[in-house]
Amino acid sequence: MRHRVAHRKLGRITPHRTALLRNLATALFERERIRTTLMKAKELRPYAERLITLARRDDGRLHARRLVQRDIRDSGVIKKLFDTLGARFASRPGGYTRILRLGPRKGDGAEMAIVELIGSEFQPKKKDEKGKQKEAGAGKGKAEAADKDAAEKADKAEKPKAEKKNRGKKAAEKTAE
Repeated sequence: MRHRVAHRKLGRITPHRTALLRNLATALFERERIRTTLMKAKELRPYAERLITLARRDDGRLHARRLVQRDIRDSGVIKKLFDTLGARFASRPGGYTRILRLGPRKGDGAEMAIVELIGSEFQPKKKDEKGKQKEAGAGKGKAEAADKDAAEKADKAEKPKAEKKNRGKKAAEKTAE
Protein backbone atom coordinates (compact mmCIF):
# COMPACT_ATOMS: atom_id res chain seq x y z
CA MET A 1 0.00 0.00 0.00
CA ARG A 2 1.14 3.53 -0.72
CA HIS A 3 0.13 5.26 2.48
CA ARG A 4 1.58 8.78 2.76
CA VAL A 5 3.54 8.42 -0.47
CA ALA A 6 2.76 11.58 -2.37
CA HIS A 7 5.11 12.17 -5.28
CA ARG A 8 6.73 10.32 -8.15
CA LYS A 9 10.42 9.52 -7.98
CA LEU A 10 10.94 10.02 -11.76
CA GLY A 11 13.80 7.49 -11.69
CA ARG A 12 16.12 9.91 -9.87
CA ILE A 13 17.64 10.29 -6.46
CA THR A 14 16.21 13.06 -4.29
CA PRO A 15 18.80 15.82 -4.98
CA HIS A 16 18.62 15.16 -8.72
CA ARG A 17 14.82 15.23 -8.65
CA THR A 18 14.84 18.52 -6.71
CA ALA A 19 17.27 20.05 -9.20
CA LEU A 20 15.10 18.84 -12.09
CA LEU A 21 11.97 20.48 -10.65
CA ARG A 22 13.86 23.71 -9.97
CA ASN A 23 15.16 23.83 -13.54
CA LEU A 24 11.75 23.02 -15.02
CA ALA A 25 10.08 25.73 -12.90
CA THR A 26 12.74 28.27 -13.90
CA ALA A 27 12.22 27.45 -17.58
CA LEU A 28 8.44 27.61 -17.20
CA PHE A 29 8.50 31.05 -15.60
CA GLU A 30 11.05 32.34 -18.10
CA ARG A 31 9.36 31.07 -21.29
CA GLU A 32 5.79 30.60 -19.96
CA ARG A 33 5.49 27.39 -22.01
CA ILE A 34 7.69 24.28 -22.01
CA ARG A 35 7.58 20.81 -23.52
CA THR A 36 8.43 17.84 -21.29
CA THR A 37 7.23 14.35 -20.42
CA LEU A 38 3.78 13.94 -18.92
CA MET A 39 5.04 12.60 -15.58
CA LYS A 40 7.47 15.50 -15.16
CA ALA A 41 4.67 17.91 -16.07
CA LYS A 42 2.38 16.41 -13.45
CA GLU A 43 5.09 16.75 -10.81
CA LEU A 44 5.93 20.29 -11.91
CA ARG A 45 2.39 21.62 -11.65
CA PRO A 46 1.99 21.75 -7.82
CA TYR A 47 5.62 22.81 -7.42
CA ALA A 48 5.23 25.79 -9.79
CA GLU A 49 1.80 26.75 -8.50
CA ARG A 50 3.12 26.94 -4.94
CA LEU A 51 5.84 29.37 -6.13
CA ILE A 52 3.26 31.51 -7.96
CA THR A 53 1.12 31.60 -4.81
CA LEU A 54 4.13 32.92 -2.90
CA ALA A 55 4.65 35.58 -5.59
CA ARG A 56 1.02 36.73 -5.18
CA ARG A 57 1.46 37.65 -1.51
CA ASP A 58 0.82 41.27 -0.67
CA ASP A 59 2.11 41.26 2.88
CA GLY A 60 5.62 40.04 3.64
CA ARG A 61 6.89 40.21 0.09
CA LEU A 62 10.51 40.12 1.24
CA HIS A 63 10.00 36.84 3.07
CA ALA A 64 8.09 35.40 0.11
CA ARG A 65 10.89 36.46 -2.24
CA ARG A 66 13.44 34.69 -0.04
CA LEU A 67 11.32 31.55 0.05
CA VAL A 68 11.17 31.56 -3.76
CA GLN A 69 14.93 32.21 -3.98
CA ARG A 70 15.51 28.85 -2.31
CA ASP A 71 14.18 27.17 -5.45
CA ILE A 72 14.75 29.68 -8.26
CA ARG A 73 18.29 31.00 -8.54
CA ASP A 74 17.88 33.28 -11.56
CA SER A 75 17.23 36.84 -10.35
CA GLY A 76 15.66 37.87 -13.67
CA VAL A 77 13.12 35.06 -13.43
CA ILE A 78 12.34 35.98 -9.81
CA LYS A 79 11.77 39.59 -10.85
CA LYS A 80 9.42 38.47 -13.63
CA LEU A 81 7.62 36.10 -11.27
CA PHE A 82 6.93 38.78 -8.66
CA ASP A 83 6.31 41.73 -10.98
CA THR A 84 4.37 40.34 -13.94
CA LEU A 85 3.19 36.82 -13.14
CA GLY A 86 2.17 37.61 -9.55
CA ALA A 87 0.16 40.58 -10.80
CA ARG A 88 -1.40 38.52 -13.60
CA PHE A 89 -2.67 35.86 -11.19
CA ALA A 90 -3.55 38.21 -8.29
CA SER A 91 -7.30 37.69 -8.62
CA ARG A 92 -7.13 33.99 -9.53
CA PRO A 93 -7.57 31.58 -6.60
CA GLY A 94 -5.44 28.79 -8.13
CA GLY A 95 -4.92 26.74 -11.26
CA TYR A 96 -2.18 28.84 -12.82
CA THR A 97 -0.88 26.14 -15.16
CA ARG A 98 -2.31 23.96 -17.91
CA ILE A 99 -1.03 20.60 -19.15
CA LEU A 100 -1.67 19.70 -22.79
CA ARG A 101 -0.94 16.13 -23.86
CA LEU A 102 0.99 15.70 -27.11
CA GLY A 103 1.22 11.93 -27.52
CA PRO A 104 4.21 9.60 -27.50
CA ARG A 105 7.74 10.74 -28.24
CA LYS A 106 9.18 9.21 -31.40
CA GLY A 107 12.42 7.90 -29.90
CA ASP A 108 11.33 6.05 -26.78
CA GLY A 109 7.54 6.32 -26.74
CA ALA A 110 7.43 8.48 -23.60
CA GLU A 111 4.18 10.41 -23.25
CA MET A 112 4.91 14.09 -23.99
CA ALA A 113 3.08 17.19 -22.77
CA ILE A 114 3.20 20.98 -22.88
CA VAL A 115 3.03 22.87 -19.58
CA GLU A 116 1.96 26.48 -19.97
CA LEU A 117 0.89 29.30 -17.75
CA ILE A 118 -2.72 30.39 -18.11
CA GLY A 119 -2.89 33.58 -20.17
CA SER A 120 0.12 32.81 -22.37
CA GLU A 121 -1.76 30.86 -25.03
CA PHE A 122 -0.71 30.95 -28.67
CA GLN A 123 -2.85 33.40 -30.64
CA PRO A 124 -2.43 32.99 -34.40
CA LYS A 125 -3.17 35.88 -36.76
CA LYS A 126 -6.51 35.96 -38.50
CA LYS A 127 -6.73 34.77 -42.11
CA ASP A 128 -7.83 38.22 -43.29
CA GLU A 129 -4.69 39.82 -41.88
CA LYS A 130 -2.49 37.18 -43.50
CA GLY A 131 -4.23 37.63 -46.85
CA LYS A 132 -3.80 41.39 -46.71
CA GLN A 133 -0.13 41.02 -45.89
CA LYS A 134 0.42 38.60 -48.75
CA GLU A 135 -1.43 40.83 -51.20
CA ALA A 136 0.54 43.87 -50.09
CA GLY A 137 3.79 41.94 -50.41
CA ALA A 138 2.74 40.57 -53.80
CA GLY A 139 1.81 44.07 -54.99
CA LYS A 140 5.25 45.34 -54.12
CA GLY A 141 6.86 42.37 -55.80
CA LYS A 142 4.79 42.88 -58.97
CA ALA A 143 5.66 46.58 -59.12
CA GLU A 144 9.36 45.83 -58.67
CA ALA A 145 9.19 43.07 -61.28
CA ALA A 146 7.48 45.43 -63.74
CA ASP A 147 10.23 48.01 -63.18
CA LYS A 148 12.90 45.38 -63.80
CA ASP A 149 11.17 44.18 -66.98
CA ALA A 150 10.96 47.73 -68.31
CA ALA A 151 14.65 48.30 -67.56
CA GLU A 152 15.62 45.04 -69.32
CA LYS A 153 13.56 45.96 -72.39
CA ALA A 154 15.22 49.35 -72.55
CA ASP A 155 18.66 47.71 -72.31
CA LYS A 156 17.79 45.25 -75.10
CA ALA A 157 16.57 48.07 -77.32
CA GLU A 158 19.86 49.96 -76.84
CA LYS A 159 22.12 46.94 -77.43
CA PRO A 160 21.26 46.29 -81.11
CA LYS A 161 21.91 49.94 -81.97
CA ALA A 162 25.25 49.83 -80.20
CA GLU A 163 26.16 46.54 -81.91
CA LYS A 164 25.38 48.01 -85.36
CA LYS A 165 27.64 50.96 -84.64
CA ASN A 166 30.41 48.65 -83.46
CA ARG A 167 30.08 46.48 -86.60
CA GLY A 168 30.61 49.50 -88.75
CA LYS A 169 33.70 50.52 -86.79
CA LYS A 170 35.12 47.00 -86.91
CA ALA A 171 34.60 46.76 -90.66
CA ALA A 172 36.28 50.14 -91.16
CA GLU A 173 39.24 49.05 -88.99
CA LYS A 174 39.64 45.85 -91.01
CA THR A 175 39.68 47.71 -94.35
CA ALA A 176 42.16 50.24 -92.97
CA GLU A 177 44.63 47.50 -92.05
